Amino acid sequence: MALLCFLLDLRNIPPPLLHRLKQCLLHLANLYAAATPPPQPHASSSADAGGLPDRLALSYVHSPSSKSSSSSSSSWPELKIGYRPGEKFNLRDFHHAVNNIPLYGFLPDQHVGSPSSGDVSLANLFSNRAIYSWATDDISKKVIAICMSAQNPEALRRSLMDAAEQCVAVDFIMLEPEAAFMYGDIPANANSFVNRICDLENCVVRRYNPEPQVLRGLVKRWLEDLKDDKEEILQAVFLFRYPIIDSVKHICCNLYASANHITDGFPSCQACKCHGCPIDHVTTNKVKWMCPITSRQLASSDVTDTAVRIGEQTVLFLPTSEGGSNLQRVSTSISFDVIERTQLASMNEGVIMGRSFVVIPSSNDVEVALTDECSDQNTQIFYGLCETLFKLDQGLVCSSSCNIETMKIGTLQCYYLLIPSEKGPMLLRVQRLAGSEEILPLPDMNRDCKSKVTMKIRNSVETSLSKIALKDYNPVQHERGFHSKLNRLVKDSLQFG
Repeated sequence: MALLCFLLDLRNIPPPLLHRLKQCLLHLANLYAAATPPPQPHASSSADAGGLPDRLALSYVHSPSSKSSSSSSSSWPELKIGYRPGEKFNLRDFHHAVNNIPLYGFLPDQHVGSPSSGDVSLANLFSNRAIYSWATDDISKKVIAICMSAQNPEALRRSLMDAAEQCVAVDFIMLEPEAAFMYGDIPANANSFVNRICDLENCVVRRYNPEPQVLRGLVKRWLEDLKDDKEEILQAVFLFRYPIIDSVKHICCNLYASANHITDGFPSCQACKCHGCPIDHVTTNKVKWMCPITSRQLASSDVTDTAVRIGEQTVLFLPTSEGGSNLQRVSTSISFDVIERTQLASMNEGVIMGRSFVVIPSSNDVEVALTDECSDQNTQIFYGLCETLFKLDQGLVCSSSCNIETMKIGTLQCYYLLIPSEKGPMLLRVQRLAGSEEILPLPDMNRDCKSKVTMKIRNSVETSLSKIALKDYNPVQHERGFHSKLNRLVKDSLQFG
């Protein structure tokens, strides 16, 4: 785990790229706030209720006169610290700091070798008043310097050497267009800057093409840095009955989770105003209202009913209770919207999580009250769909507001994959492979020999499937709505004051 301090050099970041970077920072904060912390066996419940530890900081470099004239190069650039970490992470304040990053700091003439616009001192950041004093000594500290430049690399080098003595790592993120990668079109001053710091052990220079998918990957990488890393790497050995090569009959591997569960919504809760902590048991009995931190009895004026939970340890105060969403227990019927087809051969198994459900036509269930005619047609359509998808080696991507793992309906979308078999049931996968002890008996399913799929139904199914878009499933293109919903809640909370 680490404390991450983001340092953006606005002089080198065009407004469109800055907008994307601000969204990345908001997404990082959202994911961190909603993250479920690993269980700590020796931690008390009162300590857990205090919120997330604050491991984010935000600073930026800009020239004050750049708002009035982008060509003004006489103004000395300034370092601003927008968000200082406290004891507990404040999602609202971090959103406020990110949204207030000025968009007018870009100096395009700086990229083409114009006269120096002056250098910026990082002494206010690399000091005992800032990053050296943030967090405790057992937390590593890292500065993420994005598009940083220096006219006097020696001054920056001295700051970085001081940072090394304080065990502060610095990642320089150079965001360059694709052409710079293809043709090596790197300004001479940037090369000089890199050459002056490349020998420092605490510094790393990373170059990226700032396309959306790359930026999303950076967010996930930074999120891993923020998380508690006390859990050891899960190791595994795969044993073979026969030698793979010579006498070797095993391979050793490390196991990493390929996906991470997030919340299905942001439920309303009662919270104390003194510490902003949720009161676990919602009750109208005012005598039982207790502060989760101090165990002090609370008056009605000390409790708000218009708060929402973001994950396990973050709470937002809202002007009304309409922004929250209480998860509802699902009824016996779940609706799935078929949104696209996908080639099963190209499906990445790493994005599949949860358990599987066997899918059979309702007409096989004697408890379903269908007429014989409707029952027979439903069965034929099911098998026609199943056989056609199997022949094409395709599955159906479906969406639903129901999470069938928790059997609750939330405000965020869930996505599922419907996999066909040649003649039997289909499989709804939401999955690790189960062991023999975990497998449940399949439902009774006797396909009537008279229930043969007619050519008319088969042709109709093929025509219908041809109208559904066929794509390789890409999880990046299937947002659950987490960030848009949470950003809207934070905005309402900020307006509330």
